[in-house]
Amino acid sequence: SKQVKVGIISTGDELTEPENKPGMSKIRNSNGYQLRAQVEAMGAKAAYYGIAKDTYDDTYEKVTKALTENDVIMLSGGVSVGEFDFVPEVLKKAGITILFDSVAVTPGKPTTFGKSENKFCFGLPGNPVSSFVQFELLAKPFLYGMMGYDFKAPEIKLPAAKDFSRKRTERKAFIPVHIVKGEVKRVEYHGSAHIHALSSADGLISFPIGVNTIKKGELIDVRQI
Repeated sequence: SKQVKVGIISTGDELTEPENKPGMSKIRNSNGYQLRAQVEAMGAKAAYYGIAKDTYDDTYEKVTKALTENDVIMLSGGVSVGEFDFVPEVLKKAGITILFDSVAVTPGKPTTFGKSENKFCFGLPGNPVSSFVQFELLAKPFLYGMMGYDFKAPEIKLPAAKDFSRKRTERKAFIPVHIVKGEVKRVEYHGSAHIHALSSADGLISFPIGVNTIKKGELIDVRQI
C-alpha cells in the first residue's frame, strides 16, 4: 500500500485552538483535530497546519505550503457563500481546478473538491457534523483508493425502533443514530453544529432524495462510524 500524506487546515477568525479559553465571538477549533484523527485512523499520515486567518494572503500561504508537502489537502470552513469565504478563489490561484463545489447531501452541501496535476483538495464545511460526514462519505473512500485499497463502508441492516421523519426532501440526508437491542433509534440531534450527537452515535442512516419518512419496523442500512 502507498503511504498517503494529508495536510489539514482550519479556516476562520472565529476559531481558537482547544487549549485556549474562547473569548467573545470565538469558538474552539474541533475540525482540525477531528479530521486529523479520521485520517490517522485509516493509516494515512496527517499534518496539521493550524488556523488560517480570514485573509486571502494567510489562507494562500497555508494552502501552497500544504500542497507542496502533501498528496491531499483538506480545509474546513470557508467554502459556503459568505463575506470571507474566498477559499475557492485561493485554491484556483494555487493551481487547483475545482471539479465540484456542492453536493446534494445534508449535512455538508457546500463540500468542494479539486485537483492540480497529482495533488488533490477537499474543501469541507465548517460545521463539525458536516465535515465529519463528508469525510466519511467522500474523503475516506478516496484516500483508501489512493492507498491501494477497495473500501466498502461497514453497513448493517436493522429495523427502525420508531418512525423517522424529516420536512425537506430535496437532498439526501444522513443522520446519526443509536443501535439499541438490535433496533435503530434516533440520537438527540440539532443539526450540523451539534458535535455531541456524534459522540453518542453508533452510525449514520440516510434518507434518499424525495423520501420524508422511514416507518417503524422498516429495515434500514446503518453505516457504522
